[in-house]
Amino acid sequence: MAKAAATRSMIIQKAFDLIYERGYQATSIDEIIATTQVTKGAFFYHFKNKEEMGLAVINEIMYPNMLPLLGDSLSKPGDIRPRIYEMMKALLSNHQFFKVEFGCPVVNLIEEMASLNARFHQALTRVIMAWQTELENAIRGAQDQQQLTQEHNAENIASYVISGYGGARYMGKIFGRSSYSAFLQEFKKYLDNLN
Repeated sequence: MAKAAATRSMIIQKAFDLIYERGYQATSIDEIIATTQVTKGAFFYHFKNKEEMGLAVINEIMYPNMLPLLGDSLSKPGDIRPRIYEMMKALLSNHQFFKVEFGCPVVNLIEEMASLNARFHQALTRVIMAWQTELENAIRGAQDQQQLTQEHNAENIASYVISGYGGARYMGKIFGRSSYSAFLQEFKKYLDNLN
């Protein structure tokens, strides 16, 4: 990797870390520069402003790293219900760089920025729609294999699953990891009751 590309990548990763812990609006360019130890000139060589850097965090870290997490569980053979459960359990319990007290970086940015900035809204919608599409396709595949009846609306189930994840992350910020266990118990019952 060329030096300029490595510097840009490092800035994006450090910015992600700060935004995840503090929020986008509470993170200044000066803090990012201090953390990365690059010059202001180097920062502005790679990003014309903070918005462009924030969009790079979404498009170059959040989006590409999300799909492999989902695919591991959803692409396995077998009943869709335990596959969706395992996906959710992995997202809540096994993800190495998500900290319970900070929630989910995507959910946090949606809450903070989606209603304030059209470009953030568009980039974050892309992330969620990728997950929505993966879930819908897995559910429709299960319907084709007669694991689930056709009366179920794949779009609605996928939306419900994603909404549940967001809610569980919010609860974790307040009540800690034990709230994930409570959520997963009830989530499993929901999935088991899908016919």
